[in-house]
Amino acid sequence: MSTETTIRVELTLDGVARTAEVPSGALLVEALREDFGTTGPKLGCATGDCGACTVRRDGEIVKSCLELAAGAQGCEIVTIEGLADGDELSPVQQAFWDEQAFQCGFCLSGMVFAAEDLLRSNPRPTDDEIRWAISGNLCRCTGYEAIVEAVRTAARRMAPPAG
Repeated sequence: MSTETTIRVELTLDGVARTAEVPSGALLVEALREDFGTTGPKLGCATGDCGACTVRRDGEIVKSCLELAAGAQGCEIVTIEGLADGDELSPVQQAFWDEQAFQCGFCLSGMVFAAEDLLRSNPRPTDDEIRWAISGNLCRCTGYEAIVEAVRTAARRMAPPAG
């Protein structure tokens, strides 16, 4: 019999109002996976270094391994699953797919959210700016070149006409 206390967390997850009873000390990434049933954010390093747990909370990207689930009360959380419009991937997700910029997919949340944030503020980034933007995320599969190319591709597709 468990003596751990739980708390009720109400939030909007990928556009849907959701409620779950979560352990009072649960990390947001744990609650998202175990109590809300999402699979996109992963628990990698548990120190905020790898980016596998990245989500968007109230418009800002956060490392959900560094946040308590209780802190998400009333928040809008978007996971990588919530970026797609039905079966249509977001432009950044599509570019990652087209450029084969992921292998295992463990880093994908962090890379895609970082790329989206970069392209929102800088629609025509240099390669150095892309590398800086994704530097808070670790990928052990690709060697990063395909990821940089995917962000370049997304930038070309999303950029407003020059002029």
